[in-house]
Amino acid sequence: MPRATPPKPPSRPARAGIRTRLALFRRDIFRSQPERLYRAKMATLRTPLRSSFFLNTPALIAPVLDHRPEDFPKAALVGRTLRALLGRSVFVTNGPEWQAQRRIIDPAFASGRLRQSFPAMRDAGQAAVDRLRAGPVEMEFETAHLAADVIFRTLFSIPISHESAAAVFAGFRDYQRTQPILSLADIIGLPGWFPRRRNRVADRAAAKIRGVLTELIDARARDIAAGTAPDDLATKIMTTADPETGHRFSRAEMLDQVAIFFLAGHETSASALSWALVCLAADPEAQNAVVDEIASVLGDRAPEFSDIPRLRFTRDVFREVLRLYPPVPMMLRENRCPEVLRERRARAGSLMILSPWHLHRHETLWPRPDVFDPWRWQDQDQDSCPRDAFIPFSRGARVCTGAGFAMMEGVLLLAMLIRAFHFAPTDEDPVPVAHLTLRAENGIHLSLSPRG
Repeated sequence: MPRATPPKPPSRPARAGIRTRLALFRRDIFRSQPERLYRAKMATLRTPLRSSFFLNTPALIAPVLDHRPEDFPKAALVGRTLRALLGRSVFVTNGPEWQAQRRIIDPAFASGRLRQSFPAMRDAGQAAVDRLRAGPVEMEFETAHLAADVIFRTLFSIPISHESAAAVFAGFRDYQRTQPILSLADIIGLPGWFPRRRNRVADRAAAKIRGVLTELIDARARDIAAGTAPDDLATKIMTTADPETGHRFSRAEMLDQVAIFFLAGHETSASALSWALVCLAADPEAQNAVVDEIASVLGDRAPEFSDIPRLRFTRDVFREVLRLYPPVPMMLRENRCPEVLRERRARAGSLMILSPWHLHRHETLWPRPDVFDPWRWQDQDQDSCPRDAFIPFSRGARVCTGAGFAMMEGVLLLAMLIRAFHFAPTDEDPVPVAHLTLRAENGIHLSLSPRG
């Protein structure tokens, strides 16, 4: 059976002028990029103030992520763009500050803690199954609601129906729709002190989110002091000391970290789950294979933590979706020292752009790069599935702390939804766009019908 080719945004016209390029950039970064980036090893954009290097092959990416990450820190523009929401969280910091944050955070996402989070994750999945109804459904909203529920149940032991959780969910929805990954000022290289146009909608949403999260953190601190706090992720992180210094997160530091946990855990999971359902809706054979695997592994009972490794094909589906639709479509770094990249000189402070979106669809690296084929992951041949060209969670020292959490969540929730409902396409094809995370321009509309 021919494999499905899911939606992909168009590239810019071959002879587009500067006005067309600027208009496309403001609409969506993907549309402003040339088709050749799906074949190129590197691309360069030079302006009088800054040069940008688009690194698009494993050999160029390996020094940045694996071998010399300290020489390629997070770009300063990332902190400027997200400071209103994330402050100085682990997502935007570098060097010793980032290392200290990771020493406190990492233990909360160890394998034993994942097992402990599993029941809350499963409860959120069951709540979503109970909430969904047959007929056309806007799945981006539903998966965002579900992913937010998972975060609040695992982080603060409260469901999304809680008033505070609902307020944060609404705030994040407004924020991610209005805050771009990259601005023209960043590409040009305007200095940090140069006045920039403020995004008032994003600022208001960030203030709302941080206000509610502050109340939750303060309440948890009181519960910890009283000895009545639940043993969830928030309690673990708030009570963990840096093994080298003994430092614990202050109230302000914890607020920054909770904000990134929610942004990373909620936005990225919702994006991946939405696109997984799009791909399965368009590929009945793959959807039926997931159903058959679930029946074989679970039968009629609820899933358990030990079932996740046995849902191999469901995991391959989720992995293939992360290839085609990486939730974080671009990563931004700077070089501390001058570099030579494919015989081109990069001055210190140049912008290094790593695009999982383009790397995962690179025509010289992946056979049939735009085709949804979860069976490719069962092939051990490196040529058919180049693992060094697969970076949905980044890689190396700065690999996403919650990567294991995200994979478990994706497999579990996808299995629960597919077991309960048959998903089919509608007449409205989704078009991917790059916001803070990968989203659909006008939402994702699918038709649901209960399984017998």
